[in-house]
Amino acid sequence: MTSIDSDGPDGRSLVTKVYEYLRDGIIEGELPPGTRLLERELSERLQVSRIPVREALPQLEAEGLITTLPRRGSVVTQLTLRDIDELFSIRTSLEVLAARLASRQAHAHASALLSPAFARAELATAQGRMTEIATANAAFHEAIVNLSGSRLLISMMAPISARVRWLFRLTSDRDPGVLCTEHRELHEAICAGDTELAASLAFVHVERGRRPSLESLKDILPPGSGPFGGP
Repeated sequence: MTSIDSDGPDGRSLVTKVYEYLRDGIIEGELPPGTRLLERELSERLQVSRIPVREALPQLEAEGLITTLPRRGSVVTQLTLRDIDELFSIRTSLEVLAARLASRQAHAHASALLSPAFARAELATAQGRMTEIATANAAFHEAIVNLSGSRLLISMMAPISARVRWLFRLTSDRDPGVLCTEHRELHEAICAGDTELAASLAFVHVERGRRPSLESLKDILPPGSGPFGGP
């Protein structure tokens, strides 16, 4: 972790830059679960005042990336298998709705917004850049949500998207070629305005990843309470 630039011509506030820096550090594993995020240490490390750090931390907590504990302060969240399973359940509902709504947009509008995101994911897959594949695939899913045009749905998915990126990074060993093929089919159905096919493909795509993801993470993540760890 190094210092970050102050507010610049890119239009992003210092709070946003601190938030994105910490978010990416968590997702990429540079800040592993259990890491304490102390305002003083972070402000010194990033060479900023405590104010942008203090304002960025609640955003990370709202997305489930950090947890505030008594006498310990903010720590990077330890995901569990139950968390992953619940995330898939939410995705099979909201992302299917997003695909359905996105497919109702005009073809030119859908293609203009979704095609660039798919192209980036396809290129990353072709070049075998694993970290970029995870990021681009997550961005493709986010593009579908944004294309839905539903402000309520977009706001509901906003705190979930970071965890989806985290999931994609943790399961980057899944066959990228298969994922790319499924994304291509979904992209084509949405751009063609085939609502029912888009919804069906979105459901199958998300649900098909549930079991392989849980299987690949069972030796990495704790079970958590509930179905994977008792009451």
